[in-house]
Amino acid sequence: MNGGKAVLAAISVLGLTSPAKAGDELPIPVDEFVYCTVCHGVQMMGNRILQAPRLSGMASWYVSRQMVAFKNGARGVHEDDLAGRQMQTMAAALSSEQIAEVSSFVAATRSDGPPQTVNGDVDAGRDHYVTCYACHGENGEGNEAIGGPPLAGINDWYLATQLRNYRDGRRGTNPDDNYGFLMRAATLVFLGDDKSIDDVVSYIATLYDNQGT
Repeated sequence: MNGGKAVLAAISVLGLTSPAKAGDELPIPVDEFVYCTVCHGVQMMGNRILQAPRLSGMASWYVSRQMVAFKNGARGVHEDDLAGRQMQTMAAALSSEQIAEVSSFVAATRSDGPPQTVNGDVDAGRDHYVTCYACHGENGEGNEAIGGPPLAGINDWYLATQLRNYRDGRRGTNPDDNYGFLMRAATLVFLGDDKSIDDVVSYIATLYDNQGT
């Protein structure tokens, strides 16, 4: 399996999505990107069984940033982050051009919104999310200017997993991961227990319908 065909088999990123619309011209993966659909599904709809998050319509700038982080070893090297380690190995074989192509492909895909799987207290989660507005937007739309990725439309189980990874040091501890370092600090301060994580993730899940797309 070459680096191109291994693209995105276990990508682990957060991002913004929008539902498919009648008349949308959706991309058909070229041979180089077909393999990613084995884990992430048609139009990158995601597959929890394989721990492959939904990537449909994810912001290309964020996909690119995470792919570079995987490639350079700033992410996905912790011994307990099995999915991240798999992705790091695959991303390491990609060129800058391939990463740009992958990012564009992911951004162009669309699929139905993810189902709810985390059952937290939405009202409590709304209170926690107040601390997230500045970077991630009031409706989870993200803020590219300051590097805050969109959150609306990502699988709730994946968000919960990543927040726990930050909290427990499986992500955000590499000195080359500046954004991850900031996110880990925020997680430790505001989301130090499983209940608070489930609550804020449950609230974020409600933001997908506020995107107006």
